[in-house]
Amino acid sequence: MEDASSLLLKTNLPVGIIGYGAYVPRYRLPGSEIAKVWSGDEEGSPVKEKAVAGLDEDTVTMSIEAARNALKRAGIDPALLRAVWVGSESHPYAVKPSSTIVAEAIGAAPNISAADMEFACKAGSEAMTMAMGLVGSGMARYALAIGMDTAQGRPGDALEYTAASGGAAYILGPAEESLAEIEAAYSFVTDTPDFWRRAGQKYPSHGQRFTGDPAYFKHVRNAAQTLLEGLGAHPSDFKYAVFHQPNPKFPQRIARERGFTSEQINPGLLAPRIGNTYAGAARANRG
Repeated sequence: MEDASSLLLKTNLPVGIIGYGAYVPRYRLPGSEIAKVWSGDEEGSPVKEKAVAGLDEDTVTMSIEAARNALKRAGIDPALLRAVWVGSESHPYAVKPSSTIVAEAIGAAPNISAADMEFACKAGSEAMTMAMGLVGSGMARYALAIGMDTAQGRPGDALEYTAASGGAAYILGPAEESLAEIEAAYSFVTDTPDFWRRAGQKYPSHGQRFTGDPAYFKHVRNAAQTLLEGLGAHPSDFKYAVFHQPNPKFPQRIARERGFTSEQINPGLLAPRIGNTYAGAARANRG
């Protein structure tokens, strides 16, 4: 069996998060309203409410706001960025990158690498991994990774309760300038048909019985276990742990399985809930 530490993604140069920003639309749709329309039962939803983008908002506009907030925290000139990568499953254009619009709007263009990621809820974390590699190899001093989405649930579908709008932006740079150093990352991937949207379709589909096992639990379980083993870490080493949150039950169950307490998993990476796109990183600070 291959040693877990050899499977982790680690950088040659120490890398950390030097700035972060979130954006969540002000509009809210209560879960009770969705339940009332489709089932007539106002108490039928475990989700209190979700954020919904305004008529003039989309993945690009929200990414710009999150990126500006991240730049303010980082305190750097946007022209120093060498990459702007936007991860989303709801890019407004089928053919035209969101990342170039964001780069232009925040003042990072034209000396920039720009690309869009697509991987459902994993797109934002893949952008972070790419940013780790770019900074950690010495090819760039700063790189911006964004995870952003708008609500995509089919009317009446279970996704309508939880598929929301919002996201976060992270600026990665040298560890000595960071507020949290990234020790490592790990990715566990299989071709499991639990979530998809074919070209021309307005709403995504999901595989019902595939969404728990073998989709969510198999992947999160293996990713968390390999990361812990590879770092030689234990749940008690962490103050907080953030698991992917497609609904209220899944992250609580997997956290208990891995040995984390309710107090450790209550917060999100930036706030309790940021839309419906989440990024995961390795242990930043113990305690």
